[in-house]
Amino acid sequence: MSPAPRGTVIVALIPLLLVLLLLGINVALYGDAGIEGANQLALLLGGGLAALIGLRRGLHWRELQEGMLKVVGVAIVPMMMLLLIGALSSTWTVAGIVPTLIYYGLQLADPAWFYAGVAVVCAIVSTAIGSSWTTAATLGIAMMATGAGLGMSETITAGAIISGAYFGDKLSPLSDTTNLAAGVCGVELFSHVRYLALTTLPSFAIALLIFLAIGLQHSGNGAIVQADIMLKALTHSMVISGWLLLAPLLVVILIVRRVPALPVLFIATLLGSLLSALVQPDIVQQIGGSDDWLGMYRGLVQTIVGDSQIETGHEFSNELLSSSGMAGMLNTIWLILCAVVFGGLMEASGLLGDITSALKRVARNRTALVATTAGSCGILNLTAAEQYLTILISGRMYGDLYRQHGLSPRNLSRTLEDAGTATSVLVPWNTCGAFHATALGVATLSYLPFCFFNLISPLMSMLYMRFNIAIEEYPAPQESDAHR
Repeated sequence: MSPAPRGTVIVALIPLLLVLLLLGINVALYGDAGIEGANQLALLLGGGLAALIGLRRGLHWRELQEGMLKVVGVAIVPMMMLLLIGALSSTWTVAGIVPTLIYYGLQLADPAWFYAGVAVVCAIVSTAIGSSWTTAATLGIAMMATGAGLGMSETITAGAIISGAYFGDKLSPLSDTTNLAAGVCGVELFSHVRYLALTTLPSFAIALLIFLAIGLQHSGNGAIVQADIMLKALTHSMVISGWLLLAPLLVVILIVRRVPALPVLFIATLLGSLLSALVQPDIVQQIGGSDDWLGMYRGLVQTIVGDSQIETGHEFSNELLSSSGMAGMLNTIWLILCAVVFGGLMEASGLLGDITSALKRVARNRTALVATTAGSCGILNLTAAEQYLTILISGRMYGDLYRQHGLSPRNLSRTLEDAGTATSVLVPWNTCGAFHATALGVATLSYLPFCFFNLISPLMSMLYMRFNIAIEEYPAPQESDAHR
């Protein structure tokens, strides 16, 4: 494919501005229901406009289509993960794994410490397994239900889950984004992690203080009554057992042993189905519509692919324990597909290159360079809609510029994580934002103001550079050792 022609940044911004305008209208008209089609249409219209500009610049449709398909390929694995996580969430609910987590969570949780505790627990788990997605899809779902039982805000709870989950996604040596950022910048992995910790730990500490301050203002008087009702409803309607927690423990062990995410999710889903049949057979047959082996089969299939409901005799608990399986993820997959089509056409038509080239010209000093890198990550998360592309493109684009400013590549790899990884979940149509909104049941723009860690992280990178805190010059001894 021939290189895309260059043009003015004003023209390049037109498709992005059109998408943002239409999305703003959709929020006003449809609210959270925009994901059911209106937001997808906005992205397709933006992509169509980008394609028209590319054709006017002399590109052939075949070149635009190739660029689009290349980017769509990147989203196949995230979309498959979404389907499996929908199935896993549903089977783990019917098996009693999620209800068991809720049961113990309701007994142990204190409303005053709840938000900060959620962030800490999710940070520990995500660091151990290296995946914000898996953390949110398993532990996060249970935390959302526990918070609801305690009368906590669902938007703040989602913000705490995401803040903790992305702590590990940034800092864990097992995380794919951590490895990608280090690799694209030519930095040894553990050297990157140590340097990244200098901005990550203070950012998380500040976020915890904010969550703690919010939690201390929460009155737990009504929460105890609601929690007791839920506990009774859970224990009277299904088997609650600590032994069921061996399933999430197995998932953690598999991921720590570096088993790829897709096989782990598939195994976890099958395990959930097996435990459903063995531990909760009456519930499975109730879902299947009959009390024979055909009802068992239909119930297991329905749990994986469609809507399922556990009857507890308590309306609020029924709502918390309802799930939609793979089918519940289809609107999100539709959104991601339209988003990567938009990003692919923006890149293939040269418009993305125009925007990033204009940003590079602003980087006249070190502070401006870090701010520009963060800005590029934000724009790429908006346009490319995939954090891997954000890290790859920004890492390749700014490597030489950091060296010209006398900065070690570790400064770039750290900024990519602080600004690229952390903010991807704040964009509604980014694969990360779309996934977490669906998994947690809270719209991206609703939880965004409470993702304190994600909002603070890029600011921390800029502050460190502005006040020359922990800035490594180029060349650095660690890099020489790493490349011998």
